[in-house]
Amino acid sequence: MNPSPIVLKKIKRTITCIGAAVLVASVTLYLALPVVALFFRTTPELFFASLSNPDVISALFLSLFTATVSLGVVILVGTPFAYVHCRNNYPGKVIVDTLIDLPLVLPPAVAGLALLVLWGRMGILGQYLSLFGINIAFTTLAVIMAQIFVASPFYLRQAKSLFEQLDPVYEQTARTLGASPLRIFALITLPLTANGLISGAVMTFGRALGEFGATIMFAGNLPGVTQTMPLAVYVGMEGNFTIGLTISILLVIISFAIMIAVRLLARSEASHA
Repeated sequence: MNPSPIVLKKIKRTITCIGAAVLVASVTLYLALPVVALFFRTTPELFFASLSNPDVISALFLSLFTATVSLGVVILVGTPFAYVHCRNNYPGKVIVDTLIDLPLVLPPAVAGLALLVLWGRMGILGQYLSLFGINIAFTTLAVIMAQIFVASPFYLRQAKSLFEQLDPVYEQTARTLGASPLRIFALITLPLTANGLISGAVMTFGRALGEFGATIMFAGNLPGVTQTMPLAVYVGMEGNFTIGLTISILLVIISFAIMIAVRLLARSEASHA
C-alpha cells in the first residue's frame, strides 16, 4: 500500500528540516569550535593572572590607542570624503571606487610592503623625509598608518552606501530654505545616517585592532612601540604560550562585543526606518 500524499509531504518536510538542521549545525560548529577551544585551553585563574603580565598590558594599551587614533582619522577624513565622492561625478570616479576597495582583497603582507616601499627610510617618499630626521617605518605612527590603510575601506564603503541611499529631498528642502551646504551636512545628512556610520566605525575599529600582516611588515614587532595584540600573540606562540593564549581570548571577547554592537545598531536602524 502506497503512502498517501499527505504522509509523503510530511516525510519530505521532515527530511528537509533534518537536512537544514545538520547544515546549520555543521557550519556553526566549524566556525565556533576553534574559538571555544581557546577558552577550554586555560583556566579563569590562569587567565586573570596573565592579565597582569607587562607584555599583555603593553600590547593591550598600544592596540587600543593606535586603533582609536586610526578610527578618529578615518572618521574625520573619510566622512566628508565619502559625501563629496557620492554627491559629485568626476573623471576617474570608478578608479577611485576601485582603489578604495582594493585593501579589502589585497594581502596584508603586500599592503605592509607597499607602505614600506613608499614611506620607509629608503622609500620613494621616506628617503626625503629622512633628510629632515623624520622616520616613519618601525614606529608607532607606522602602526597607525597600516591600520588606516587596511581598515578604512570598512568605513568608507558603509558611508558611501548610506549617502547614496539617503533621499536627496531632505537636503534639497533645506537648501531651498537657505541652509548652507555645511549646515545641511551637519544637521540633516549626518543625523539621518548616524546609526549606519557608527556601525561602520565599530567594524573599522575591530579591523584595526586585529591588523597583523601590514603592521609587522611596515612597523615591525617592537615591544611597547609597535607590538600590538596580534603581534604579541605571534610572539607568545614562540615563547610564552600562556601569554599568547590570554591575548587571543581578549581579542575574541573584544571582537564578539564589536559584532554584538553592530547587530544592535543594525536592529536599531531597521526599527527606526
